[in-house]
Amino acid sequence: MSAAIDSFLAMLAAERGAATNTLSAYRRDLEGSEGVVGDLASASRADLEKLPCAWAELAPSTVARKVSALRQFFGFCIDEGLREDDPSTALPRPQARRPLPKILTHAEVAALFEQAESEAASDRPAPVRMLALLELLYGSGLRASELVGLPVAAVPRDAPFLTITGKGGQQRMVPVSRRAQQAIARWMELRETGSAFLFPSRQSHLSRIRLYQMLKELAARADLDPAKVSPHVLRHAFATHLLEGGADLRVLQTLLGHADIATTQIYTHVDSARLVALVNERHPLAGGRGAG
Repeated sequence: MSAAIDSFLAMLAAERGAATNTLSAYRRDLEGSEGVVGDLASASRADLEKLPCAWAELAPSTVARKVSALRQFFGFCIDEGLREDDPSTALPRPQARRPLPKILTHAEVAALFEQAESEAASDRPAPVRMLALLELLYGSGLRASELVGLPVAAVPRDAPFLTITGKGGQQRMVPVSRRAQQAIARWMELRETGSAFLFPSRQSHLSRIRLYQMLKELAARADLDPAKVSPHVLRHAFATHLLEGGADLRVLQTLLGHADIATTQIYTHVDSARLVALVNERHPLAGGRGAG
């Protein structure tokens, strides 16, 4: 691998706080391109024109990711004075459409909670833990990895917020509803002490796979299709239902921990009816044209 790629990856880690998985993905894409065209730092437009043939069998989303990595790399090379031209204009511009998120209706979410609350009424540890997990997934929009890895120290005391360390090591403050606080308090009275994690397991903390399984099992007991329910689907429901309730997109971006608001904008598709009604009600011409 060229020294320029090493320097580019070091910049991503130091200046953008890129996560290890992100850096690995960039490395694979750039090394793969060098395997086709040779040293990227000195590659020409003609060299890069070989890449579309090498990518012919790849999905548009994969090609889009590789092109993005290369464009950023050449931009870095220009900024650092490693070259004066940008050959990435020779690369294709695939339109990778982001799939729309699966969503749950309000009634389906209510059915999940009704089942979880009914089971937690027994005050047995497992059902109470399930209720606390559900409250945090839907009430705070946490990623599965953020939720299972929550330390006990993150449990709110005076302020109703959790401090979350998300992708790339970025921290954000996430509000915790009164319902979630009550569920966490119940769980804290029942959980085994001695672990630094809020949801401990024998090894360290509850795994994402086990959380996934537990939600599927809860959905089945609530007479919902388990295929429709997952931690990520509940995160989508959190975002979708907040947007329906009038939440600002920038606020939603902050709550979800999205680095780019373009990622958050995918949720706007679910509430087009509310947006149309807003224009009809609030636009200056909504009441008809005034007298000339």
